[in-house]
Amino acid sequence: MLENRKILLAVSGGIAAYKAIELCSMLKKSGAEVKVLCTENASQFINPLSFEVISQNKVYSSMWGNDIAIPHIELADWANIIVIAPATANVIAKIAQGIGDDLLSSTMLAAHTPVVVVPAMNINMYNNPATQANIAILRERGYFFMEPEEGMLACGYKGKGRYPVNQEILYHIMIYLKHALAWKGKKVLITAGASREDIDPMRFITNHSTGKMGIALARAAHIMGAEVTLIAAHVTEYIPEYIKTIRAYTAYEMLAECKKEFPGTELLIMNAAVSDYTPAEYQSEKIKKKDDLSLELVRTQDVLANLSRIKQPSQLICGFAAESENIIENGKAKLQAKNLDYIVANDLGVAGSNITSCTFIKNEDEFALIGDKFPVAVQILDFISPDIIQDEK
Repeated sequence: MLENRKILLAVSGGIAAYKAIELCSMLKKSGAEVKVLCTENASQFINPLSFEVISQNKVYSSMWGNDIAIPHIELADWANIIVIAPATANVIAKIAQGIGDDLLSSTMLAAHTPVVVVPAMNINMYNNPATQANIAILRERGYFFMEPEEGMLACGYKGKGRYPVNQEILYHIMIYLKHALAWKGKKVLITAGASREDIDPMRFITNHSTGKMGIALARAAHIMGAEVTLIAAHVTEYIPEYIKTIRAYTAYEMLAECKKEFPGTELLIMNAAVSDYTPAEYQSEKIKKKDDLSLELVRTQDVLANLSRIKQPSQLICGFAAESENIIENGKAKLQAKNLDYIVANDLGVAGSNITSCTFIKNEDEFALIGDKFPVAVQILDFISPDIIQDEK
């Protein structure tokens, strides 16, 4: 998604400036062409030579003495997207008020491409009404903002203001290169992960689902502006703290939580791998080892079928079907049987990996998708977009 894209990385003078070195490296490894604009204050925290070596391009810090005549214009014109990471309160204030007294702020006055701002600062500075007002001004002008993370800050305070994980910044850049906040205000419910049905205090029945695709879908929908609720069973991947998450580990819990959250949502994406069977009786004490053991199983309630029965005409449902044979045929059968709007038929041959191979099915249309899960998640949402995004008259 970043191959051959021109990215201007603007680094301002905060303690998190050193983390932008890794971001620069990740952008390059993703195939992007990167140029770095490093403010004079940022140069006090980190040597610009590090960016020059990694980006394989000259680093720009001043309006003067550059290899291009009018740097703030030429850099703005060159970029497909501008990323300010980290963005200090001072830089955000100058951009919001239209001040152009250095190369970064002057470049922003000339910018006409998408801009992603990554604030990182002390919690009190971030929560200051002036900072929040400046952020609101820039959001209104179409700037994209990432929420800082919560945690221990360099200043010794604990709270919101920490520079986010660079991989999350990459995901935001991927989306904002070609998407606006088209899903803003849309309420989306997504399930993810493998359910666990307890046998005794030690053992349970589960499956190979990692939850990675569900998390990728939740992440992509959130970045596009949707109000996302993720109901997660057992997952093997970090869930971003900006995603509202409810944990539901059993089929019973998953159905109960989905019934609470489904009303009022506009789209349900049922990606979780929910157990079809559960032990008939839970053993409160650990079962002792035996030569042979018979375990009686009973059917769980079908979460997707239950929700499709209470679906309102204004609601959309996308199901997932994990199949090992006759993948498309079985997917279409599930689409019809459960009265779904769409289904994604997964090839179990790649289960548990970072790669997915699947087919998105809507009515008679089929779209084969293969690759890393986040780009595939974005494609799935793009297929659904025409139905959920309607022009208001």
